[in-house]
Amino acid sequence: MQAGLEHIRDWFKGELLFHEPLARHVSLKVGGPVDLLAIPDSREELQRLVALLDQQQIPRFILGGGFNLLPTDAGFRGCAISLKRINRLQLDDTVVTIEAGASNQSLARAVAELGLSGVEFLIGIPGSVGGAVRMNAGAHGSDIFSVVKTVTLLDQGQFRELPREQLTYGYRCFEIPDNSVIIAVTLQLTEDSLQAVRSRMEEQLGLRWATQNVKFPNAGSFFKNPPGESAWRLIDQAGLRGFSIGNAQVSEIHTNFLINRGNATAADFRALAAAVKERVKATCGIELEEEVQLLDSGECRQ
Repeated sequence: MQAGLEHIRDWFKGELLFHEPLARHVSLKVGGPVDLLAIPDSREELQRLVALLDQQQIPRFILGGGFNLLPTDAGFRGCAISLKRINRLQLDDTVVTIEAGASNQSLARAVAELGLSGVEFLIGIPGSVGGAVRMNAGAHGSDIFSVVKTVTLLDQGQFRELPREQLTYGYRCFEIPDNSVIIAVTLQLTEDSLQAVRSRMEEQLGLRWATQNVKFPNAGSFFKNPPGESAWRLIDQAGLRGFSIGNAQVSEIHTNFLINRGNATAADFRALAAAVKERVKATCGIELEEEVQLLDSGECRQ
């Protein structure tokens, strides 16, 4: 791959890490090396990098916060792009524009201190704002698209700001054109007292710690909730609480969390997920769908 990137250091001012283990950047702590992990300093540097990768037909993906990703033990033949330095926040009264690399917690806390309500639930969801938009992240009856005004994409080499009315989204999904990148989201929030917003955030954190304090590396909810059902309940009813393959285990605390008990491999997690799906299907006839994104060894995806 490096043959197509000989001169990238001449203009790329961000960070470049060659042969970087994905296990260092994924919350499950698994995954082999990626050929290149690039961390651009700006939107413009990202735009130029994506254009170069696409011109050279080098597979790429957006790493985000690494909290919703299961790579392979072989790693990824291509480029992972982290947007963590593309993280600016702009405020216009009750309208907030936040770039994709910002963390969900930093967004929730920043707007809370301004007495703005609408994203308190993000305080309990790890990862980046871009990842939250990509998966339409939500908790306790709220999701991010309930307050989205526009989403800015890098699509076919150009930045495009699209209103919510032109977007297709649903439960834990947001459809974007192939190979496009979420750059920023604009949110319509509402004014409230600082005390009220803080109180709701603390309530969200309390609920998370009461039910999801699994204490081992994990990716959050591994499977989507089927319509009218809870994935954790179906997994529990299938008798899988504490079930393990290798060092990957169904958490005994929250059965929709698959945890790394120590030195688990990506293959362990994939085998465990497949076994859970098979047992649940046999028990109740419902086929679970992964919420975690399964990354192959070389493909283009957001």
